[in-house]
Parts: sequence; C-alpha cells; structure tokens
Amino acid sequence: MLISVSTVGGSGSLRVQVWRKLRSLGAVYLQQSVCLLPERDRLVREVGRLLAKVRAQGATGRVITIDVPDEREHAALVAEFNAARDVEYAEVLERSPEMLAEIATETAQGRATYAEVEESEADLDRFRGWLAKITARDYFDAPGRAAAEAAVAKCAQALVEFEAAALSAETGADARPPTESAARQVKLRVVKGK
Repeated sequence: MLISVSTVGGSGSLRVQVWRKLRSLGAVYLQQSVCLLPERDRLVREVGRLLAKVRAQGATGRVITIDVPDEREHAALVAEFNAARDVEYAEVLERSPEMLAEIATETAQGRATYAEVEESEADLDRFRGWLAKITARDYFDAPGRAAAEAAVAKCAQALVEFEAAALSAETGADARPPTESAARQVKLRVVKGK
C-alpha cells in the first residue's frame, strides 16, 4: 500500500499522531508524507481508520494499492523493511545483557529475594512486550529476529534460575532451578499475565 498523508488543515498534534501510528505499523518512508506498508488485512483496517481520523480533522490522505513488478525493486523494498526491523532487534540484543548482569550481580551479592525477582520479572515482561511489538511489524522475517528471540529466552531462563535461588534463600530449602518443562510453565505464566 502506498500511503500519502498531508496534515495541513488538521490539528497541531495530528502530524505526530500520524507519524507515530505509521511507524508503529512498520511503514517505510519513501519521502516525507509518503510511505509503504504491505497489503495485509490488519494493516488495511489500521490504515483505513487512520485515514478516517485524518479526514475527520480536516486533513487529507489516501492509500493506493500498488504492485512492484520489478524483482530487484521489490527485493530492495523488502530489504529496507528488514533493515528497519533489524535495527530494532539489535536494540533488544544491546539491552538484554543489562538484565542478565543485574541478575548476576544480585545473585553474587546474596540479594536473591522475592522483591528482586518481581523487579526482574517486570523487566522480562517489558522485553517480551517490546519484542512482540517488533515481531508484529516484521512482515518479511528480518534476519535479526532469531537472535533477539534467543536473547529474551536467555533472560527468561536466567529469571527462572534467579527465582529458584530466591526461593532457596527464603525457605532455606534446596530449590534447584526447575526442569525445562517447569521453566516453560513459568514462561507461559508470565506471558499470560500480560
């Protein structure tokens, strides 16, 4: 979909709202106020709602469905979409070691407590939510996705082990890290609790 929006005539905040919405959908800008998104049912609905909002505020916008018959141009556009997602995945990779380091520090200093587990669980929820937003706009399976998913999974496993250490510290009982199936149950509990 080729999307063109002019916010002239709209409210002062409309330009930012349009930009944020299109960026959250993963649009690739060709030039100012003109961008592309793949034609997918969800995106068609989202863009339709956005354009209705734009028009309701006195501005203009249109969406045109296009074909890109040139294979090289199509591949270049897909590469541009993937590059944008890979930048986002790289940020997940850049920040996930902070969570692992925090857990390692708290464990080494004997501060494996319920409160610290809750704090780390909140961090993991943020990582999972962030990753989910990126993957929702990863329309062409960007290469960086697997590494970002692995990094978040590593954080989840570290949290499982940290939780076992906290339980052991509070109860005095041997609380070895749970088996892989128990770790999956913890992961499911955290994901469902969002």
